[in-house]
Amino acid sequence: MEKAFLKIILCSLLLNYVAVFSASQDFDFFYFVQQWPGSYCDTSQSCCYPTTGKPAADFGIHGLWPNYNDGSYPSNCDPSNPLNPSEIGDLKRSMQRNWPTLACPSADGTQFWSHEWSKHGTCSESVLDQHSYFEAALSLRKKTNLLQALESAGIKPDGSSYSLGSIKDAIKESTGYTPYIQCNTDESGDSQLYQVYVCVDTSGSGLIDCPVFPRGECSSEIKFPAF
Repeated sequence: MEKAFLKIILCSLLLNYVAVFSASQDFDFFYFVQQWPGSYCDTSQSCCYPTTGKPAADFGIHGLWPNYNDGSYPSNCDPSNPLNPSEIGDLKRSMQRNWPTLACPSADGTQFWSHEWSKHGTCSESVLDQHSYFEAALSLRKKTNLLQALESAGIKPDGSSYSLGSIKDAIKESTGYTPYIQCNTDESGDSQLYQVYVCVDTSGSGLIDCPVFPRGECSSEIKFPAF
């Protein structure tokens, strides 16, 4: 009887341990995604500049997205924790420069950031609160500096076409890690550089080798449009 009771207690403790461990391992890595505004705006859908004016001709943050090693991802993890703009008031000016909204109608960015926090940020709140989440993304953008990496390799946003391999190599040379390149098509149907994914550890601070890349491939030659 005592052995059976002890067995039940041990099983209960083990299940509790597994539950706590699983809760702390709620994602495996981040995708840090930046987009080229010229490629967002020259599609048939077009774009709208933020109410603060036309963004700089530089890569802007799209998001910091928790992911699993099998390629799936969590989303909308905590509807009870919407973005509180006052939590990121000191970051707002930097976010308007580095994380601009290009969706229509024009806005100041708050709705865009709120969407990113609700869909993705809440799935990382075990390690990053609202302020830390956005601060981490801003720091990663500065650390990666994609435009400088590309221009240092002679790859410039002037409407020319470049090999996909040379773009990946330039970013790897600068960051130390192979990126994933996502393309879209302009109004003429030509493939162009749209978004760059790099992978980040679960602290939101260190770049890592990507455990898995998103599906989809660009053409071997892609445009880098002006903005």
